[in-house]
Amino acid sequence: MAAVVVHPVPPSWKDLGKSASDLLNKDFPLAGNALEVKTRAPNGVAFKVAGLRDAKSAAIAGDLEAKYSDVKNGVTLTQTWTTSNVLKTQVELENQVAKGLKLDIQGHLLPATQGKSAYVTAIYRQPSVHTRALLDVFKGPTFTADAVIGRDGFLLGAESTYSVPSGAVTRYALGLGYAAPTYTVTVHGLANLSVFSASYYHKVSKDVEAGAKAIWDSKSTASQVGLEVGTKCYLDNTAFVKAKVNNANIAALSYVQALRPGVKASFGLAVDMTKLGEASHKVGTSLTFEACEY
Repeated sequence: MAAVVVHPVPPSWKDLGKSASDLLNKDFPLAGNALEVKTRAPNGVAFKVAGLRDAKSAAIAGDLEAKYSDVKNGVTLTQTWTTSNVLKTQVELENQVAKGLKLDIQGHLLPATQGKSAYVTAIYRQPSVHTRALLDVFKGPTFTADAVIGRDGFLLGAESTYSVPSGAVTRYALGLGYAAPTYTVTVHGLANLSVFSASYYHKVSKDVEAGAKAIWDSKSTASQVGLEVGTKCYLDNTAFVKAKVNNANIAALSYVQALRPGVKASFGLAVDMTKLGEASHKVGTSLTFEACEY
């Protein structure tokens, strides 16, 4: 009897090329000084307080989040309150209606202006397919759908947005990729196939990662292709450094150190190589505290 081959669930549309994006964008605290504190109560409620002091304006923005997860029944409730006075509520129901189906309902309220928004998302995941349907209730309303199918490492994805009032497709995009155990390659055609990007990620060894991303906007007056390359190197099991540079002559470095279990510090620096004598460089820090599980 032939063995049954079970294909893995492919990544979502937004996660196509995620490995390269994380390598080039994550762990670079350049906007200012950030602080994040995470704790968990004995009843399973998780709290998170996050704040950022902007380096340019010195303004402080933050949010307070409380999340309760009932893993057994597949229910998650998240409440968030931001310093801009936005109240956010999110309810997630997983495998309640059907196996592999997740419902995500979000609502945002601005008490000062009575502004509001609501989103209903359905995500369906099965071997070889990952789909999502999103309804923006108050904006339009608009309906966005995307899907990614995968087989033997090859990935094919598409996204489109339909405006109910105008009765027309307002946005569409395509994506193609290949994922191997140590590397991934992804190509996107975005903004109605007017912006094209290609990314590459390679896990060179257990201690070294490398990646690159190129972007070309066909509608831009400049015909130049934007290119960014970066690398990540683990110094030991508690620290790593990252470096990246782009063709706009911006070089960035970061250093991340786990000070102790649950405490992580990050330092970032971005230098404009064409303006070394000017105050155009960026420096930032990030400190994260996470309480141990009960």
